[in-house]
Amino acid sequence: IQKTSRARWRAPVVPATREAEAGEWREPRRRNQLTPQAIEPQAIVQQAAAPSRMQMPQGNPLLLSHTLQELLARDTVQVELIPEKKGLFLKHVEYEVSSQRFKSSVYRRYNDFVVFQEMLLHKFPYRMVPALPPKRMLGADREFIEARRRALKRFVNLVARHPLFSEDVVLKLFLSFSGSDVQNKLKESAQCVGDEFMNCKLATRAKDFLPADIQAQFAISRELIRNIYNSFHKLRDRAERIASRAIDNAADLLIFGKELSAIGSDTTPLPSWAALNSSTWGSLKQALKGLSVEFALLADKAAQQGKQEENDVVEKLNLFLDLLQSYKDLCERHEKGVLHKHQRALHKYSLMKRQMMSAAAQNREPESVEQLESRIVEQENAIQTMELRNYFSLYCLHQETQLIHVYLPLTSHILRAFVNSQIQGHKEMSKVWNDLRPKLSCLFAGPHSALTPPCSPPEDGLCPH
Repeated sequence: IQKTSRARWRAPVVPATREAEAGEWREPRRRNQLTPQAIEPQAIVQQAAAPSRMQMPQGNPLLLSHTLQELLARDTVQVELIPEKKGLFLKHVEYEVSSQRFKSSVYRRYNDFVVFQEMLLHKFPYRMVPALPPKRMLGADREFIEARRRALKRFVNLVARHPLFSEDVVLKLFLSFSGSDVQNKLKESAQCVGDEFMNCKLATRAKDFLPADIQAQFAISRELIRNIYNSFHKLRDRAERIASRAIDNAADLLIFGKELSAIGSDTTPLPSWAALNSSTWGSLKQALKGLSVEFALLADKAAQQGKQEENDVVEKLNLFLDLLQSYKDLCERHEKGVLHKHQRALHKYSLMKRQMMSAAAQNREPESVEQLESRIVEQENAIQTMELRNYFSLYCLHQETQLIHVYLPLTSHILRAFVNSQIQGHKEMSKVWNDLRPKLSCLFAGPHSALTPPCSPPEDGLCPH
C-alpha cells in the first residue's frame, strides 16, 4: 500500500500563494483523471443540442473586431415610466421597455430587472454585467424614481449592445416576452444550462491564447481603468453642476419676469403730488408688463439647454461610468471568486497529501487509505477544473478590457454634445436678448416726460453717472 500510494500521488510541491495567483502550477494528468467536461456533464449535452452556440470569430479568438458604431447600432432600448398602480399594500412602479431591434414593447417591474441580471451573472460570471440601481422600499419620491428609470435604461442598453449578451436567449426573452410570468421564463431558460465556461468550445484551451505576461497586463489595465473611472467621475459631477446651473438660471429668469409683470400690474393709485408724472408711470408699467414675455422665453431656452445637457452629456457620462464600474466589479469577482477558490483548493490538496503520507507511514488500514486516495484524486480534478476556469476568467477579462477601449471614443461624442449644447443654447438666448434690447427704450424718460433710450456705455464699461 505504501509503495502504491507513493507511486500514485507523487506530485510537485504545492506552490506559494504568489505562484498560485499567477496560475503557473499544473498537475500532470493521470490515466484515471476526469476532465472538466466529465465533472460537469451537462455541458456535453448542451453543446450537442446547440452546436452553434458560443461560436468564436475567425482568427485569434482573443481579439475583438467590434467598433463603437457597431455596438451602438445593435439596439436602442427605451425605458419609460408608466402611471403608478396600487398594489395590495404598497404602490409599485412599472416601466415600458421598447426595443428597436426586436420591434417589441413590454412592461417590466424592477424585480424583473433583478431576475434578468441574476440570470446574466449565472450564465456569464466572467463578463461585465452592469449593476442595477438600488431599490428603495419606502419614501421613493419622483426624483428617485426618475433617477432609477435612467439607470435601468443605461443598464439594459449596455446589456443589449454587449457582443455576447445581445445574442443570448435571456435578453430576447426579457425584451420581447409579453406574458405575465417573465421571471419564471427567465429562470427556465437558465435551468440545466451551464455557464459560459461549460458552453464555450475554447474554454479548456484559453491559456493557449493568452500572452505570457497576462498577469502583468491585467494589473496595468486595472490601474489604467481605475484612473479613467476617477477622472470621468469628476467630469460627470461637473457636467451635472453645469446642467443644474442652467436649470436654476431658467427658474431665476422666470421669477425675474414675473416680478416685472407684477410691477406692471400694480393698481395702487398715484398720490396727488405725483400726478404730473402719471403718464410716465403708466407707460413704464405697461412696458415692464410686456417684458415678462421675453423673460419667460429666456427661461424656456435656459431650461431646454439644461435638459439637453442632462440627456446628451450627463447621461452619456453615466453610461460610460456604469460600464467602467462593471469592469471593476468583474475584477473583484475574479479575485474573490475563481482565484480565491483555486487557492483554497490548493491548500486543501496540500493538507490531504500530508494526511496520505502520514497514513502510509503509520500503516493504517487499507480501506481508510483508499478512501483518502480517492479524495485526493477528486481534489486533483477539482484543482485542474479551477485552474482552467482561472485561465478562462483571464481570457474573458482580456476581452472585456478590449471592450472598454472600444467604448473610449464615446468621449468625443460626449464632448461634441457638450460643445453643441453650449453653442446652440447661447445662440438662441442671444437672439432673445437682442430682440429684447429695443423694447427697453420706453423705460427711460427724459426732460418734460419725453421717453428717450438709454445712453450707450463707454468703451470701459463704466457709466459716467
